[in-house]
Amino acid sequence: MKFIVSSSALLKQLQSINGVVTNNPVVPILENFLFEIEDGKLTITASDLETSMITELPVEARESGRIAAPARILLDTLKNLPDQPVTFTLDEETYTIEIASANGRYKLAGENATDFPRVPVVKGSAPIEMPSSSLSRAINKTIFAVSTDELRPAMTGILVQLADAQVTFVATDGHRLLRYRRSDVGAGQTANLIVPRKAFNLLKGALPSEATTVRVEFNNSNAFFSFNQMRLVCRLIDERYPDYENVIPVSNPNKLIISRAELLNSVKRIMIYSNKTTHQVRLRLAGSELTISAEDLDFSNEANERLACQYEGEDMEIGFNARFLAEMLSNIDSEEITLELSTPNRAGLLMPTVADDNESILMLVMPVMLNNYV
Repeated sequence: MKFIVSSSALLKQLQSINGVVTNNPVVPILENFLFEIEDGKLTITASDLETSMITELPVEARESGRIAAPARILLDTLKNLPDQPVTFTLDEETYTIEIASANGRYKLAGENATDFPRVPVVKGSAPIEMPSSSLSRAINKTIFAVSTDELRPAMTGILVQLADAQVTFVATDGHRLLRYRRSDVGAGQTANLIVPRKAFNLLKGALPSEATTVRVEFNNSNAFFSFNQMRLVCRLIDERYPDYENVIPVSNPNKLIISRAELLNSVKRIMIYSNKTTHQVRLRLAGSELTISAEDLDFSNEANERLACQYEGEDMEIGFNARFLAEMLSNIDSEEITLELSTPNRAGLLMPTVADDNESILMLVMPVMLNNYV
């Protein structure tokens, strides 16, 4: 069986799904791409059992067939070939793959396609359509706060809450919490899904820069995302997500409004002088002035800066992990941010002062105990 394809077109498609392939998979066959040819179309699948990505592209072929092709050697070969038509000759009996280019021939050992795991099929779900830009933004705004603690599996994914008139994305690692909500995407149904971090990372990398509609479907165990010629299927995390709404403080009488860039740059400078274990910075709020300070007693390092701000509330001091604070500030786009506080031992709420239409971003960060309060 033969097919002819552009080397660069094939490489582009393989690179878009290669992130699924792991170095030491549970099943050795998963070190391969599954090639399936039918009606002049090549369908390529990559899987790690939990997540599968499928893409397709047109090829010149007269026959149909299937084979598993080794991912790493195939990618390395195509990366080093100039853009040109290449001919693949597949032997489905010996599972050998021969690639013929303008200046050479390359022979690879493939595997039996029947050993490749089947990709789940969606049944019974009403599809939701979402602009790729909205989905990409939702992932970017939450994924950095996902937990890596395998002992709390629910928090190693992003909670997607579907409602009639809005979609909410939530991520937390126990120290900070991100809630991103869109009111311009209605699901027309109510459901809670926990999508693994890896699946959303892969999806984020595969989403095109131009405007595209992403079709989302799900059942009890899997979520399905499809756009253009790409499909991603992932197993959902079957756990109960923490009741995050209860953690968000409702009454926050102390409100700080400040330039996001000024605060971020100040935190980045001050954190250089903070303790390398706690990364603690101290925020002292009084009148229209914010003082940020840090000290590392082990090395006698200390620093402080004063920033002008708008502040309503009682004078107070509160400590935060500077790394968390800097990361959260980096993920807000607005010129000014609002920090809402109640007491030094309760979570602070960070949000854009002026929110974009149709979206709501709320970031919660837990305080670090200052020596004064021990």
